Amino acid sequence: MVPGDGIGKEVIPAALDVIRATGAPVNFTEFDWSADRYLKDGTTVPPDGFEMLAREFDAIFVGALGDPRVKSNIHAKEILLGMRFKMDLYANVRPVKLLDAALCPLKDGTPERIDFTVIRENTEGVYMDMGGSFKKDTPDEVATQEDVNTRKGVERVIRYAFEYARKHGRKKVLMADKSNVMSYAGGLWQRVFQQVATEYTGIVPQHMYVDALCLQMVREPESLDVIVTNNMFGDIITDLAAALQGGLGMAASGNIHPGRISMFEPVHGSAPPLVGKNVANPMGAILSGAMMLEHLGCGAEARRVESAVSAAVKAKMLTPDVGGTKGTREVAEWIGKETAKRQNG
Repeated sequence: MVPGDGIGKEVIPAALDVIRATGAPVNFTEFDWSADRYLKDGTTVPPDGFEMLAREFDAIFVGALGDPRVKSNIHAKEILLGMRFKMDLYANVRPVKLLDAALCPLKDGTPERIDFTVIRENTEGVYMDMGGSFKKDTPDEVATQEDVNTRKGVERVIRYAFEYARKHGRKKVLMADKSNVMSYAGGLWQRVFQQVATEYTGIVPQHMYVDALCLQMVREPESLDVIVTNNMFGDIITDLAAALQGGLGMAASGNIHPGRISMFEPVHGSAPPLVGKNVANPMGAILSGAMMLEHLGCGAEARRVESAVSAAVKAKMLTPDVGGTKGTREVAEWIGKETAKRQNG
């Protein structure tokens, strides 16, 4: 467990209490990797940190990272992106499930219409920090940022999306790109997607340009099932998707490498203005914990957590960001008790 910065230190411990309430046989070890640690002794990730996690643990549970005292945000980059890249967590999985129509900004948004998953390639693209500047801070400055796509990286995340669809009873996999203008990278995604799709009879392959997909997510979200896309487009459309389910405070995610240690985190930021006010929404962290339980083979316990969160939404046990009046601690305690009740029942 890495609570991180800001409200991460509030919502991650709250989520842990809910996980413990399931009775799942999970033990946690806390690490102080954070802005506080960096400002204290300059440590972002200790030597052998990632190797140690892979050797000694089955999963990683991470809170938000980011602190205005660290202007460069170097600690957040080295911890969070370090986990994704150095531990090769190539599939970022973002379930998008609306729990109650009252949470959705669409006038006709219902749980029946909004229930899909975005799978984002997590280790390539423009996030590899390849590029440079020439004649910096002059009128003739040139900046380049390279979009790196490998056959291996593209194929494995597309295959993961089809496997995910098969495992979860989904009928369609939609690949989103911008191949009409990004012809080299998009061409690779197109060819690999078409080839992999032939191996999965019974699952319908679909394609949309990413801008058209944004339109579709608002107009006809019920048409979507599983979406797979590159790192940058996935980063953008999952924020739009989070809005459909009530905002970033409701959004969960997993950073997965099948068969290896994987990392789970709520997708919201550290929100410094909210720290210490007991108003941060713990549901995204709690639902990320449920994803982690599922990954660890505790499927029944994960279902109990998800059911308890749904019950909390229906009972209006909500924080202010989703129209409620309750605090972080009160919401998490209610969900924990409801989870334990389901275990006993």
